[in-house]
Amino acid sequence: MKTLCFTLGMLLLTVCWCNAMPQAVHFSTAPRHSTAPHTCCPNVSNKTLPFKRVTSITVTHSSCPEQAFIVQTVIGRKICYEHNSTWAQDVYNRLN
Repeated sequence: MKTLCFTLGMLLLTVCWCNAMPQAVHFSTAPRHSTAPHTCCPNVSNKTLPFKRVTSITVTHSSCPEQAFIVQTVIGRKICYEHNSTWAQDVYNRLN
């Protein structure tokens, strides 16, 4: 009976530890200005938006092949803009 309780206890601890580890790694590697550890932009837009339609803007993760801005609109749509876009840089400076 003691062996069964010990085995079940060890199994429970292992399950809890395995579940907690990916979350701990996720939070320790994610930069504070990024939307996610590996959010990259496969394509970018050239169309500007009215400033009132932008809710947030973030920079892509440093591991992405190209740096870009990710703009989130009031309806929840995410649009990528080139890092050297003057419009995106202006919005980023106004919101941050």
